[in-house]
Amino acid sequence: MHDIFMPNGEIDKAKIWRREPLYRGMNGSVVQRIYMTPSATAIFKPLTNNEQLGKEVWVYENILPALPPVFPQLLAHSQPACSSTPWLLLEDFGSLNHVFDEKTASALLGHVAQWHALPTCHLHHAPLRGPKPYADTLQVELFPSGTPMDKLAEQWPSIPTAILHDMLRQLRDASFSLNEPVLSHGDLHLGNYALVGGQVKVLDWEHAHFNSRYWDLYHIIDLSHPTFPKEMTIAVRERLLDRYLLLTQPNHTPAAAASFKRGYYLYSSLFSLWMLKLIANDIRMDKGIWPLDHLKKQLHEAEANLKQCVVSFMQIYS
Repeated sequence: MHDIFMPNGEIDKAKIWRREPLYRGMNGSVVQRIYMTPSATAIFKPLTNNEQLGKEVWVYENILPALPPVFPQLLAHSQPACSSTPWLLLEDFGSLNHVFDEKTASALLGHVAQWHALPTCHLHHAPLRGPKPYADTLQVELFPSGTPMDKLAEQWPSIPTAILHDMLRQLRDASFSLNEPVLSHGDLHLGNYALVGGQVKVLDWEHAHFNSRYWDLYHIIDLSHPTFPKEMTIAVRERLLDRYLLLTQPNHTPAAAASFKRGYYLYSSLFSLWMLKLIANDIRMDKGIWPLDHLKKQLHEAEANLKQCVVSFMQIYS
C-alpha cells in the first residue's frame, strides 16, 4: 500500500484509479476514498486534528489488538521521519448509514462494555488526550464561585426557569471527580459507528483516552451533532442505560441502577449545558464551518435532550 504514496506523503496520482472526498477534518484536511482499481478501495485519512498527531497509530498498535475486530484495519501509515503530511490508510467499509437506530445503539453498547472492562494500569502513561475537557473542569467553568443562581440561569434562556434553577444547584454541588476511569473511544457520535454486514463497526479512534464511563454513553445517547442528528426519547434512553447496566453489572440492585442513572443524568445535563453555549456561539459567529440550519437543529436537539434528562433526574431525586 505504501507504493501509492510519494516521499512527502502525497498520493501518487499515476498509481490510483480515482479518489472520492468523504469529509473535511477540523484542520481542513480531507479524508478520501482511494480507488487503486475500480473495485479495490481504501480510506486515506490525513491528520485531521493537529493535536492528535501520532495518537491513532498508537491506539491501533497498543490498545485495539485487545478488542474484537470492530474497527477498520490499519493497512499502512506514514513514518514521522519520511513524510511531512501524516496519514493513515484504512480498510474501507463502503457507504455507511449514520441514521440513529436503537437496535444498532444497543449492539454498540456491547462493544463499549468490552473496552470499558479492559485493564488500564499499564496504560497510565499513554500519550492519550480527549477532545473535550473533563466534567470537573466544565463544572468550574459553568459555575464560577459566588455567582448568583439567577445570573447563572441567564446563560440558558430557552430552558424553563422552574426546572433550570433546581438542576443548576444539583450540578453546582455534585462531585464529578474521575474516580474510576475507563478506556473511552472519546468521540463516539453517530458518525463514528455504523452497521457493516450486520455487525456494528466503530471508526476514528484518535481521541481514545481515559474518562468516565458516562462519556461514551453521553455520545451515544445525548450528544447532539450538526451533521448527524438523532431524536432521543426518555423511553429509549432508559432502555439503553438498562442495557449497559445489564452488560456491566448483571446482578445490580434497583438502588444501584437508580444511583447509576442519577449520575448519568447529572453528567449528561452538565455537558448539554456546555454544548448549548458552544452551539449558540457558533450560531452567532456563523463562520460557515457547519450550515446555520444544521446548527439550529443541533441546538434544538441539545435542548430537548437536556429537558428529558432533567425530568428523569427529578423523578429519581424526588
